[in-house]
Amino acid sequence: MRYRLLSVVAAFLLIVGLSGASLALDLKSLNDPPGIGEMALGPEDAKVTIIEYYSASCSHCATFHKETFSVLRRDYIDHGRIRFVLREYPLDKASLAASMLARCAPKEKFFAIIDALFETQDAWTKKPATGLRKVARFSGFIPVSFDDCLDSRELAEGILAIRNKAAKEFGVTSTPTLFINGERLTGERDIATIKSIIDPILGK
Repeated sequence: MRYRLLSVVAAFLLIVGLSGASLALDLKSLNDPPGIGEMALGPEDAKVTIIEYYSASCSHCATFHKETFSVLRRDYIDHGRIRFVLREYPLDKASLAASMLARCAPKEKFFAIIDALFETQDAWTKKPATGLRKVARFSGFIPVSFDDCLDSRELAEGILAIRNKAAKEFGVTSTPTLFINGERLTGERDIATIKSIIDPILGK
């Protein structure tokens, strides 16, 4: 893996978006798609929209995706009942590289790569340079496309812009952070808690 770009943006991570303030939430700003595009599942006109800010190297994010997101997708997203938006909030150099990898894949493969990153998180985070290359290979990348992806300054800056906006405007300081119809979810993020919020909205 080439770290020429990543060493630069890693330093940038130290000075942007590290402190989130308690702010009055601008719902329109929260719902505006980022400059590099939105990665989402479910209809745009769904009664419920869940926005998650994630870091690919975050163990709590991996647990959320394995235990909660999988149920949301099976019982709600795949039936067109809710919209789920996934936004990047990289906490370190490795998670930035992983997010870039997912973004470089064809859009229809994005969530499959996210699934793979979380399923194999314990392995690739130990040695990101070789671990991410292995994930990329199984996802259809060739060495040249993998290197070109991680050399994209434009993509790296686009992902960091998402992180910076989340920290400065929405008070995000950790991952996973969830917003349900613009309301920040505090406390437990288990499926029972989320269902207790969204089911009344859906009339279920």
